[in-house]
Amino acid sequence: MTHSAEHKTILQIIQPGLLGLMDGSVSTLAPIFATATLTGNPHDAFFVGFAASLGAGISMGLAEALSDDGVISGRGSPLVRGGITGIATFLGGMFHTLPFLIPNLHAALLLAYAVVVLELLTIAYIRFHYMKSPLGRTIVQVIVGGGVVFAIGVWLGRIGAGS
Repeated sequence: MTHSAEHKTILQIIQPGLLGLMDGSVSTLAPIFATATLTGNPHDAFFVGFAASLGAGISMGLAEALSDDGVISGRGSPLVRGGITGIATFLGGMFHTLPFLIPNLHAALLLAYAVVVLELLTIAYIRFHYMKSPLGRTIVQVIVGGGVVFAIGVWLGRIGAGS
């Protein structure tokens, strides 16, 4: 089976990057925001986010690289796909972690909320543009999915903090 250059780019670069960006963005929300809510300390939230992003990046990179040798599927080099997925996962988690370098928790949270919204809208746009998903549906799916995970993180942080 031969694929066009555009199809190969989507299979070998865009899809692994999108997978990583989605996983990194969503899977790190709960631990970061639970930590921020639980401890009230942006420094703690930053290090939890950094650790979660790094761990998720390594895990997702390995999972992608080991899932398919690319020969039958046409998905290309497993090492390249794994690298793309791992880096995108790390970045997806770090974008909303970086605001927690701000020592003021309220300011860090406000900036992190804005970054999360931008991340989720970017993911929805990439899905729309490259994967040809209907824009309205993909925005709802990504925002609802991310919102649920975010809410769980805040909820668990409040429970842990006793508020």
